[in-house]
Amino acid sequence: MPLKLNVGTCKKIGQPDYGSLGVSCNVEIELDQSLLFDDVDTFQERVMHAYTACREAVAEELARQQQGTTSEHAANHRAASPAPPNRPANGQSNGHSSHLASQKQIDYARQLAGQIPGLGVRRLETLANKMFGKPLGELSSLDASGLIDSLKDIKAGKIDLAAALGGAAT
Repeated sequence: MPLKLNVGTCKKIGQPDYGSLGVSCNVEIELDQSLLFDDVDTFQERVMHAYTACREAVAEELARQQQGTTSEHAANHRAASPAPPNRPANGQSNGHSSHLASQKQIDYARQLAGQIPGLGVRRLETLANKMFGKPLGELSSLDASGLIDSLKDIKAGKIDLAAALGGAAT
């Protein structure tokens, strides 16, 4: 008998004039139930991937929704705010349309990594490569958001660090 895994996440953000914008994503997948009893590491990895997919879908949809409702506000904010060091003012990189992670996101990820025993800043780079296939400095803002959420879950004990690293070399 297959094992049903239900995973979901939602996010709500404030908007001007006391408004809000919310997005949720829920998925149900079937797994071989032997994973739960015989291969807990693979089970945890599949759960982590499902959550990551949901978080990324929610973040992308929020970004799309925000572009329609706050494009003028965002344009005014960009004009008033200088670009972070070594990052283009338009938030684009190498011709891709996704915005790079902010320096604030990168700094926060490093701070969280320093608070997780056995991870630290050096292994954070390994985790970023494992999760997104690119180094920390090349993460998009959506990637960084997913990484930060994962780091929070690791710190809270919801995700096993070894499973998140997937046996990657240190």
